[in-house]
Amino acid sequence: MKVYVVYMGALPSSEVYTPMSDHMNILQGITGESSNEGRLLRSYKRSFNGFAARLTQSERERIANMEGVVSVFPNKNLQLQTTTSWDFMGLKKGKATNRNLPVESNTIIGVIDAGITPESESFSDKGFGPPPQKWKGVCSGGKNFTCNNKLIGARDYTSEGSRDTVGHGTHTASTIAGNAIQDASFYGLGNGTMRGGVPASKIVSYKVCTWLGCSSDSILAAFDDAIADGVDIISISVNMGYPSPFEEDPVAIGSFHAIAKGILTVNSAGNNGPEPKTLESVAPWILTVAASNTNRAFITKVVLGNGKTLVGKSVNTFGLNGTMYPLVYGKSAVNSSACSVESAEKCEEGCLQESLVKGKVVVCNSTDSFEALANGAVAGISLNRTPNVAFVTSFPLSALSQEDLNSLVSYIKSESSPVATVLRTEESFSQLAPVVAAFSSRGPNTIATDILKVYVYTILFAGDELRMMIGVVEHDGDEHKAGGMAAGGAVKASAATEKHISDRDGELRKLTVG
Repeated sequence: MKVYVVYMGALPSSEVYTPMSDHMNILQGITGESSNEGRLLRSYKRSFNGFAARLTQSERERIANMEGVVSVFPNKNLQLQTTTSWDFMGLKKGKATNRNLPVESNTIIGVIDAGITPESESFSDKGFGPPPQKWKGVCSGGKNFTCNNKLIGARDYTSEGSRDTVGHGTHTASTIAGNAIQDASFYGLGNGTMRGGVPASKIVSYKVCTWLGCSSDSILAAFDDAIADGVDIISISVNMGYPSPFEEDPVAIGSFHAIAKGILTVNSAGNNGPEPKTLESVAPWILTVAASNTNRAFITKVVLGNGKTLVGKSVNTFGLNGTMYPLVYGKSAVNSSACSVESAEKCEEGCLQESLVKGKVVVCNSTDSFEALANGAVAGISLNRTPNVAFVTSFPLSALSQEDLNSLVSYIKSESSPVATVLRTEESFSQLAPVVAAFSSRGPNTIATDILKVYVYTILFAGDELRMMIGVVEHDGDEHKAGGMAAGGAVKASAATEKHISDRDGELRKLTVG
């Protein structure tokens, strides 16, 4: 017996129709059981029609053939996908935009994600008025969770409470609509004013994700509530991992009923690029947004004993203060009793001999340096397979390109006593931008091949404290687009009929197409 979602389309217009009763009657008729206890898990009854239930394969097939049932699909787990980014996009304070504060303050943005940290300064309600009269939602975030006139509502579908235990929901919400916070930084990096795209707007958190993922039935429940609660825009940074038929995709289903009520849904394209046909958010009624960089890069330099400097990526707040340490390649420190030389070269678990790496800078021909840290290395040098991403590190580390890593290995082989140091991360504002990130999913649309997603195109943010999301430093586009849509009062149609051109040196320029 598995959990399935039964999608039944729009709610009937009949005033005597009761969704919950209908759902229970369907289950009782199919199962022959007088009680639905343990069977009926969710009933969608506010904005569209359907339910989630535990069914056998035979029961699933019988329900799928019933009149009024659009689809029956397994309850699957979907996955979750800075300070200068808004300036870079042309949203400088008092410049390049015509902000309408009365409209912004009346805008409610629903964030379907991993919850939120209500105490964050990004969500303080200082200077905010009460929620708009159109707001029909609640604050049911659980124990020790309080809403205010900025964070006006919260709902939890995970049984954990609305508090963000992952960090992703707080990141997304603050990027969209977080308050302006002066002199924000991550241990001195990314210093500046941290703010969302529409800091005057209201936020509602719908928690559907945990560390284990985001279930289909929870996502649909969040859409069901968000639409009825009266939000104006929905942001959801969650995807299936692959394109799915619309009638079996909870984001496509929920956003379809949202757009029918005039509510725009902004969704990430996916993180499975650069291969083609990896675009996950393909429904034409969704504003699908790719990931791109900004003009700021976080670089970490490696200085060799011969004076040569190699430039890698990471967010490393430690550094070795310029002190040179012995340099060792993982394959030269193999724990031969447990692993092969090839495994040690990649610094795989259990493959390094502690006595050969302790107190040294360890080079790993892979993206993983945790084994080096576990065995007492003072620093690590790894391979960077995601050039648009700078990962936060727990010890001095720089991720080099394959070319630079090969150069480093050649240096090690040429010296009897090779040494190196890893410097603290620096900020560079000279990289070419905007450029679509290598990991961002690409088209074409594999579900509706005659539809082109022409509007497809993250950052320091709030958390338990100011911090950076591991692997999402530069940058995760859909929350920016959600903020941008609210800020300009823009609509999906204009995004599809106009293109906007800018680079690191220029202001936003608009060219109308057609």
